[in-house]
Amino acid sequence: MNLHGKDIKIFSANSNLPVAAGIAHVLGLPLGKSTVSAFADGEISVSIGESVRGSDVFVVQSTSKPVNNHLIEMLIMIDAFKRASAGRITAVIPYLGYARQDRKSKARDPISAKLVADLITAAGADRVLTMDLHAPQIQGFFNIPVDHLLGAPLIVPHFCKKFNDCRQDVIVVSPDLGSVTRARKFAEKFDAPLAIIDKRRPKANESEVMNIIGDVSGKKVILVDDMIDTAGTLCQAAKALIEKGGASEIYACATHGVLSPPALERIEASPIRELILLDTINRAAAEGAAKISYLPVAPVFAEAIERIYKDKPVSPLFA
Repeated sequence: MNLHGKDIKIFSANSNLPVAAGIAHVLGLPLGKSTVSAFADGEISVSIGESVRGSDVFVVQSTSKPVNNHLIEMLIMIDAFKRASAGRITAVIPYLGYARQDRKSKARDPISAKLVADLITAAGADRVLTMDLHAPQIQGFFNIPVDHLLGAPLIVPHFCKKFNDCRQDVIVVSPDLGSVTRARKFAEKFDAPLAIIDKRRPKANESEVMNIIGDVSGKKVILVDDMIDTAGTLCQAAKALIEKGGASEIYACATHGVLSPPALERIEASPIRELILLDTINRAAAEGAAKISYLPVAPVFAEAIERIYKDKPVSPLFA
């Protein structure tokens, strides 16, 4: 494996072309020429329209819905670059699907996140660049280097500006126990206290709020999570913070907006005033949602790509 290729080339499949184009624009490069389509029977067809021999190739693809199609597009594209003698291939995955299947929750369950990691490696990727894995330990599923970017440094400045004149009235809240570490780091960067929602989940995609750990009375609340899927947890937490905790205003943020139905309806009907997401998943998922705003990830991914190409550390991006 080469340390790096002779030049940088950015390619994209179909899941999030705007982010790939944004990365290429920040780097001052054209987006690589490629076509990703499907045959009549549904098989994925990939055609690369330019030479990549000896180049440092970055394949930008979030494995969001339809997850399996986007995953296979990426795997086939990586294989095409490997067979075209690319110098080094980096899978740039702003959102990694299957990341929630990272352990066996009951007997005979698969660990699908590990299988996906093996598939990406077997396809020919030399390294992975991603953001806010559902569980950071998933980095250990890969037998190749993983650069794991964080979403909080992109979101915190938005709320710092928004609450510049009333920082003392703001509290950061974790919507469940699993997000406490993420919310604590967010609170440290924002210099605000932390509260926690203790909940029990009776069955999949349903949650019941049980208790609020911390005093949120009269506070402006920022709910912090890694992803919003059906928004059940988020909206129940927001309702409990108002009704049980006496919070004055509710805001929320997350890195990944999966937004499976009925997420948009729940968010619009909830007491949440604003939900900030990063565009790791195509913004079209939130089309028409008045409460949802997006922040771009292209600049931080572009800087990470430049650092990887020049063999510089990526860790300064975490600040």
